[in-house]
Formats: sequence, C-alpha cells, structure tokens
Amino acid sequence: MGAFEAILLTVITAATPLLLAAIGELVVERSGVLNLGVEGMMILGAVMGFAAAQATGSPYVGVLCAMLAGMVLALLFGFLTIHLVANQVATGLALTLLGLGLAGMIGEAFVGRPGVKLQAIEIPVLSDLPVIGRALFGQDLLVYVSLALVAAVSYVLFRTRAGLVIRAVGDNHGSAHALGVSVRKVRYLAVLFGGACAGLAGGYLSLAYTPQWVEGMTAGRGWIALALVVFATWRPLRVLAGAYLFGAVGILQFHAQAHGVGVPSQLLAALPYAATIAVLVIISRNRILTRINTPACLGKPFVPDR
Repeated sequence: MGAFEAILLTVITAATPLLLAAIGELVVERSGVLNLGVEGMMILGAVMGFAAAQATGSPYVGVLCAMLAGMVLALLFGFLTIHLVANQVATGLALTLLGLGLAGMIGEAFVGRPGVKLQAIEIPVLSDLPVIGRALFGQDLLVYVSLALVAAVSYVLFRTRAGLVIRAVGDNHGSAHALGVSVRKVRYLAVLFGGACAGLAGGYLSLAYTPQWVEGMTAGRGWIALALVVFATWRPLRVLAGAYLFGAVGILQFHAQAHGVGVPSQLLAALPYAATIAVLVIISRNRILTRINTPACLGKPFVPDR
C-alpha cells in the first residue's frame, strides 16, 4: 500500500503541469487560434515564478508572477497573430524560442539556489485516510486549481452563452462576426487565458514539483500539452484523463529504474514522447471523430473587412 500511495502521489504531481497547460490551450484552440508557444510560456513562467518567490519569500507571489509572465508572452502572440494577422504556426514557434532564450538569460543568476516550496494543504482527518488520504486531501493548492479549472472550463464551454460564443468563433468566425460578436476580443481573451494557464504550469514546476530553477526544466512538457488537446479531441474531461495517463507514463521510468528493470534509462526517458507519437497516430486514423470536434477555423486568420 505504501508503494501504491507513493506512485499515486508522483503521478498526480507529474500530471498537474500537463493538465494546467493543456486546459488553457484547449480554450485557445476552441476560439480558433493555434498557439504553439506553450513551451515558451511555461519556461518563462517557471523562471519568473521562481525569481519572484526568491525575492519575496512567498510562493503565492511566485504563482501570480508566473501567470503574468505567461500572459505577457501570450499578449505578444495575440498582437502578432490576431491584430497583425501573422502566421500562427511560425509565430508560435518563434514564441517558444523567445521564451526559452529569455528564461535562460533571466535564470542564469538563480541556478543552484534553493527554492521556496509551495506547501501542501493538509485537510484534517481526510488526509490521514489510508492509501488515498495524502493523494486526494494532502496536495498543494495548484493541484486543486487544475481540477477546478477542468470543471469550470467544461461548464463554461458547454453550458453558458460565453462558451457558445467561444465555440462559434472557433467554428465559423465569419458568421460570428456577422451576428455582432467581436471575434478579436474573444480570441484575445482566450489567448490570455491560455497564457495564464501555461505560466501557471511552469510556476508549478519551479515552485512545487521541483522547487528550484534548472534551465530547460519544462523538458518538452509544453509540446506534450499541445498533443494532449488533440488526444482529448478538444474535450476538457478527456484532457483530464489524458494528462493523468501521460503523467503515469512519465513516472513509470523512475519506478522501473528503482526496481532494477533491465531497460536502458534513455529508452525509459523517451517513453512519454513515444507515447505521444503513438497516440497521435492512432487518433489521426479516426477521421470522423477528429473532424466532429476540431474547430473549423483553427489556425485560420480573421480579417473583419474581408
């Protein structure tokens, strides 16, 4: 039971940054915008969150600064792609490179410094339950925020007028504009929300998952988050399931090594990325399912006077 509890705890912590980044990107793509800069926003959120926590001694200030850092990069992406109608794929890739470069430059002064850890919230009695107690009722704030975001996004997208507007803009921005919807405003807000979630995911890495700054600590998680949105066919609850599945695959390598499994560590480390490729290949074969849920205007620029 002790081993099972340890595995469960590590899976939850590994899945949380993927879930945070993916749920934000899902909203962005539902509005018809494809932002490939998730990795860049995550890494900048990680370093800015760590730096702010170091300066103030408060991990919660670090969390807020991580979100702001992600939103600043997202605002730049939005200005270039929504306002200036730049190519979304090229801009997203450039945003990732920019985020990685800025994070490396800013974080150089913080390498090797001890971090300010975001402490777990212990719920009396419930956190003492065997096996599931610590896993469900002894997590840090951001684990609960990630789960709340999934529920909130699912409700807003499919049960409210705001969600209907977002989906309408993503499916047919021309018709939405003709009905009086401000397509640019909706997309800006969606992009900012995605940036805040990506920054929050990065902040989780440097404040809770491993409370320290290491260059390149996102390790491709932003790309996995992008794949998760496709894996989930743009449905929030499937993002939740996919994040925990990919988190479990990522943790598998460490437990396999700990138990002396005779597989090269490099191969085990490649498992999450191999699983990502395999899942995308499988999903791409089901064209009907993908076509039903894919926003029809995903990646297409909107120009009001055309």
